[in-house]
Amino acid sequence: MLIANPAAGGRSPELIDAVAAHCAERVSVLDVVRTGYPGHASEIAAKAMDERVDLVISFGGDGTTREVASGLARAAQARPGLAVPPLLHLPGGTGNSFYREVWSDQPWQRTVDAALLADRPSLRRVDLAHIVDADDFALLGAGSGLIAEALVTAARIAGESHGRDRYQQSVALTLRDFAPYPGRVSVDGRTVHEGTVILANVGGGRYRGGQFKVLPHSVLDDGLLDVCVIGGELSLRDLPGLTRDGSHVHRPEVVYARGRSIVLERTDGNPLTFEYDGELQTGSAQRHTVEVMPGVLPVLAPPAARPGGE
Repeated sequence: MLIANPAAGGRSPELIDAVAAHCAERVSVLDVVRTGYPGHASEIAAKAMDERVDLVISFGGDGTTREVASGLARAAQARPGLAVPPLLHLPGGTGNSFYREVWSDQPWQRTVDAALLADRPSLRRVDLAHIVDADDFALLGAGSGLIAEALVTAARIAGESHGRDRYQQSVALTLRDFAPYPGRVSVDGRTVHEGTVILANVGGGRYRGGQFKVLPHSVLDDGLLDVCVIGGELSLRDLPGLTRDGSHVHRPEVVYARGRSIVLERTDGNPLTFEYDGELQTGSAQRHTVEVMPGVLPVLAPPAARPGGE
């Protein structure tokens, strides 16, 4: 089953047709379902579990893939004896960080061929992050501060650019008026940072926005969540360049830690701008908790895939 999001990343409908045609030539039967509203991909994925689908292909952005993974995970929780079909993600969104994490940004056609024509496709049992407050799941993780605020900007400039160019533009525009917030970050019950925060990012994936290596030591299937907290003392002008290659983690203004449960808080009484897998959360919450769910999602991957490898 191919689950495609027509609204992701400003892509054309013709591209979905091209992806569907390419996949259909390499499998015996392909069901193509286009999403129509937020949360639809989760519903479709849960239905795919009921129908004993052999493989789920997701075409969209990180948010679309998060919905698919969430639907599979929730269905597996509800019906423990039901096997979870492998997931193959193809890039059709803005950042496509999860695709880069697994397939190293190679053309999607090569990925389809490698995954569907291989005699024995490689599987990785990927961790998910449980967003406790929302009772939802994330593939790449969650964040507050600059990354979340950039998504607000990206929504405002939708249509002016696409993919990672739009996210890069959004970060640059957000930096103009951005102010760090007072916050606290805890890992497994231990406070690792208290003070001003430019960003706090939690996750399994290394990249955000497909290009910023915020969590350079993170591994998708190690059973842990990495967290990076960048304090307000770091120059905002230096931040994009430092996060391009992960060199920010060596700065004294940065805290980097690992654990199974991460809590992000804003301490001045105002709502915490918070996102997971590129999806902004609305509301007045000042605190969010993220917990790891080890190895719950089977993902098709290159045979040479290794933890931490490109």
